[in-house]
Amino acid sequence: MADKTASSLRLYNSLTKREEEFKSITPGKVLMYTCGPTVYGRPHIGNYASFLMADLLRRWLEVLGYEVIHAKNITDVGHLLHDRDQGDDKIEKQAKKERLDPLEVARKYEAQFLEDEKALNILEPFARPRATETVKEMLAMVRVLLEKGFAYETADGIYFAVEKFPAYGVLSGNTIEDLCAGMRIEEREGKHCSADFALWKKCVGENAPHLLRWSYATGERVSSEGDDPSAGFPGWHIECSAMSRKFLADQIDIHTGGEDNIFPHHECEIAQSEASSGLKPFVRMWVHRRRIQMGEEKMSKSLGNVLSLSDVIHQGFSPLDLRYYLLSVHYRTNLKFTDKGLDDAKKARKKILGAMELIKIYYEPIVQSASRTKETHSPSERFLNDFKDAMNADLNTPAALAVVFDAVAMTNQIGTGNSNFALAANDNQIINLYNFFEVARHTFGCFEPEVMDVSAKVLELLTKRKEARNEKDFHLSDQLREEIRKEGYEVRDNGDEQELKKL
Repeated sequence: MADKTASSLRLYNSLTKREEEFKSITPGKVLMYTCGPTVYGRPHIGNYASFLMADLLRRWLEVLGYEVIHAKNITDVGHLLHDRDQGDDKIEKQAKKERLDPLEVARKYEAQFLEDEKALNILEPFARPRATETVKEMLAMVRVLLEKGFAYETADGIYFAVEKFPAYGVLSGNTIEDLCAGMRIEEREGKHCSADFALWKKCVGENAPHLLRWSYATGERVSSEGDDPSAGFPGWHIECSAMSRKFLADQIDIHTGGEDNIFPHHECEIAQSEASSGLKPFVRMWVHRRRIQMGEEKMSKSLGNVLSLSDVIHQGFSPLDLRYYLLSVHYRTNLKFTDKGLDDAKKARKKILGAMELIKIYYEPIVQSASRTKETHSPSERFLNDFKDAMNADLNTPAALAVVFDAVAMTNQIGTGNSNFALAANDNQIINLYNFFEVARHTFGCFEPEVMDVSAKVLELLTKRKEARNEKDFHLSDQLREEIRKEGYEVRDNGDEQELKKL
């Protein structure tokens, strides 16, 4: 499946604000980091749009022949409300609401997240580090930043001084002058500039009740009832820099996330990573997914207009229908989520699956046969080239899916046998179509045959129908087919076997 030739993949780099040809630091290998979830609740489908974009990119890099070393973190401490340095920790706030230990809450929603990712057929990353298990690495980076003069200590924590890093704002377009101008007096207390961000927060003042805390001296977890005067917890931004360094390198090829993360999170990552390592750039290419909207507003937990994967399933859709829907729109386009759009995605995916299964029926006898037709050029060869051109053009999924539907149309012509091409179709043309569909299947990850949880009633109807067919009682067989359809399934006859499809 992999094409070992050099790729001409072009991606829009949020750092340079233009499309660029992708070239990895190490030929044939890609170091890729994805900002994972803060596990204080079940992620909504807007969150998954970003994770699916990253999965699509990884899959396409694999098709191009790269080995992708992919890390995706779990944020289970330090992410404060409104992405600021003040206020409640999102996980601790949920823990108080549910009357659970913060780590119990984190593991509960982490498990739900992993369950959803599996249902969405998202590939498992090389590493999935937790913030709570990487605190020592964070503190090591904080100490380096203090030693180099990029950070300073106050009564309530340790902060990164953005004015010491002139490039701060290069990703988001903000300027230090604008960020530090006109700040309120209360914002200045202890900080040199209101844009300075916390690397480490001490468990003092409003943070004294913080339950998840570590010793600054040792990096070990300490009790909230202890008397360690250095107790504190990491800032949100330092976490990803430390985890990316530990599991990948000081410099990586690609960093993905949602556009909401551009500022302040990813901006701060650049500053602290480059300041601590002395190497630039920290990331060669920043790839961001645009927001998912419900009506005219972005999908957001704070706005209360979110849908979870379980909501989608309860509406009668497969998780892979949702995957198709979210990937069918270009990642740099705001998708206005609608029920009709999801229903159209379900129908489109079903049509593609049908063609893939049809070409497989033609393909399997060919590969089982010892004979092969002479290699010839055929109309089916263009599909793979056109598909590659579309995907290499900044992951242009709408154009790539248009090629898939062209291949579907040709496959259906072969199935009917009514077209000139169908009549002239040879083994190599069938093989070309099958191989193309396999590339499309891996790339989009939503054309996998699904294992159905079939009820006992449907299984009984299938058994009776098989008996009716064996006895040549086709009238009863048709009646049972209709009963199966009423239960939400379509049954097809393939020789002596019955194939069941969910409607």
